[in-house]
Amino acid sequence: MPLARPSVRLLLALAAGTAVLASGSALAAPTAATAHCPHAASVKVRGAQQQDAPACLTDLTTPGLVAAAKTDESDWATLTSLRTAPQPATPGLQVDGYFPDDSTHNTESGKDHDAQFVMRFPDAWNGKLLVTGAPGVRKQYATDRAISDWAVAHGYAYAATDKGNSGNDFYTDSLGPGKRPGDSVLEWHQRVTQVTVAAKDAVRQVYGRAPQRTYMTGISNGGYLTRWALEHHPELYDGGVDWEGTLFTPQHNLFTFLPVALRNYPSYQLTGSAAAHEAMIRAGFAPGSEALWPHHEAVYWDLTQRAYREEFDPSYDGATQAGTPFCPAGLGVPGCDADYDYATRPKAVKDAVARVSLTGRIGKPMLTLHGTLDTLLPIRQDSDVYDRMVDAAGKGKLHRYYVVQGGNHVDQLADEFPKVTRPVLPCYYDALEQLDAWVTRGKAPSPDGTVPWPSTGDVANTCTLPGR
Repeated sequence: MPLARPSVRLLLALAAGTAVLASGSALAAPTAATAHCPHAASVKVRGAQQQDAPACLTDLTTPGLVAAAKTDESDWATLTSLRTAPQPATPGLQVDGYFPDDSTHNTESGKDHDAQFVMRFPDAWNGKLLVTGAPGVRKQYATDRAISDWAVAHGYAYAATDKGNSGNDFYTDSLGPGKRPGDSVLEWHQRVTQVTVAAKDAVRQVYGRAPQRTYMTGISNGGYLTRWALEHHPELYDGGVDWEGTLFTPQHNLFTFLPVALRNYPSYQLTGSAAAHEAMIRAGFAPGSEALWPHHEAVYWDLTQRAYREEFDPSYDGATQAGTPFCPAGLGVPGCDADYDYATRPKAVKDAVARVSLTGRIGKPMLTLHGTLDTLLPIRQDSDVYDRMVDAAGKGKLHRYYVVQGGNHVDQLADEFPKVTRPVLPCYYDALEQLDAWVTRGKAPSPDGTVPWPSTGDVANTCTLPGR
């Protein structure tokens, strides 16, 4: 049965009642709430098929959420450095639930239902809302430590979606009568729009007024959704921060470099082959990132290639789903992803990717951050390209692009390889503050630049973007 998709017109109609104020309007500073969790009992998330009873919590940051069983630590534990300092305990309201959907990848809280969301409303609200979609194939709690903790501690209302499908077999949401390759990723667009509209309405219920500012943000696939949202629905947002967003276009996507790694890394690992190493560098993997390659080969490259290839090109391996794990290149294994050649695949594959492609035509201010040692989405194949797309679309004045020296795709590896890679998270927090200053006070950030690796200081918790 095809997924029932509410029209964008309906979503925008709902949003009309929760429009943000003009960009020149003054923001309210965070103030103490008159009561803990005001209006908690009356909050009804518009469009939700099921909503848990709102939970009034003494702490909306992850230590309090873990204690209250209101998060899933396994969903976020590997995204941040162990050295990341905790945010102050923040009292407020949490609302969990899900929107109508016909798939069941997400098993959080025993719901066995996709399109799950979480919303948080700190007692001391700053008048703003921060929205995100889960990175990778994780669920709605994936950015609790990286984004939600900072957001609620700084007074933001917060909303996150699981994007409508999750897990390593998320591509199965594209299978069945009436569905097409790319439909799983296409659903992400609907879900982030849906949760934005619903969160704006919930903010009005909790605080008695609409958010004065709404920002879109995210990591990896959440960064992709930030780019997409500001390209397609800028009327819903005042700006965004894109952290290493995934790039999908028919010409530039992960199928142009991941198979290269699958073919060449084993030879480089076993023999130190200079030719294999050169192939990796030409594919976009940065010199200096070699120490990170074993982890990415074991955890990311193979699984990511197979799952996303199945999403956009299911015919490559016939009836097999997501190919053969870690199959060796050149041995004639049918449907082996190490042998995958995107350039020679049928036009229908490129058309499937085109359905979810980015354009660079953002309609609101956006800051992009990407680490030089990203070994899953190499910066030369991703954000460097997207920055050029934004400029080519005539939207360069709305965009700032900051390259974080030594940053990797996940901050977890900064603990294992502290002399090779550093956390990007503190730079991301600075980007959120710069975005808000740009939108609310007209203080435009500095031009594009590189964030150098500081020789001293707490690199896990401090970062200043260029021009600060």
